[in-house]
Amino acid sequence: MIAVAEPERTIVIVEDDANIADLLDMYLRDAGFRVLQAASGERGLELVEQHRPALVVLDIGLPDIDGFEVCRRLRARSSLPVLFLTARDGEIDRVLGLELGADDYVTKPFSPREVVARVKAILRRGQPDARDQHDTVHVGDDYVVDVTRREATRGGESVPLATREFDLLAHFARNQGIALTRQQLLDAVWGVDWYGDDRTVDVHVRQLRKKLGDDLPLATVWGVGYRLG
Repeated sequence: MIAVAEPERTIVIVEDDANIADLLDMYLRDAGFRVLQAASGERGLELVEQHRPALVVLDIGLPDIDGFEVCRRLRARSSLPVLFLTARDGEIDRVLGLELGADDYVTKPFSPREVVARVKAILRRGQPDARDQHDTVHVGDDYVVDVTRREATRGGESVPLATREFDLLAHFARNQGIALTRQQLLDAVWGVDWYGDDRTVDVHVRQLRKKLGDDLPLATVWGVGYRLG
């Protein structure tokens, strides 16, 4: 009998360059993942619907709908982790990708080993730590952050958050009243080995405000960092 890969180990690559897709496919399979490829945005969405993968590696420049639109459609119905892989390295594109809910952003040319490492890091952040069992944090009167179930609610209603958005909110909730610098947040949520624009924290904070409401008790402490509560 042929063993079928567990759903949480499935990665969908949406990339129209066959050489890049095959290279990533090889490295991800070597790392123990099941890999599915799509050469267009619409096909990528079909694979996601059919196979419920753990993560999507998504190019922006696709032949039909672009990667931004694919990400919009994914975010409209799920918090599936998304790693953008693209030749576009402009700040506007990076910010737009993050605002759409992407969990990470890698520009071409890239190291396939780095992509695999980032995929693993994103998936690790999505797994509850043993120390987090039954970890529920209340923020103000309306907000509850359930770390075990990885769920945030406002007034009893669940709010869908991307992986990085939830991790950021959970870290804020556990450190209410403490001013945290951007670098502290990057180290705790993105990881000490992450490198990139530290303004990504600002983008994710704006996304939290949009999704959880303007009354979210999240304050900017100018010259220091951020504080919740």
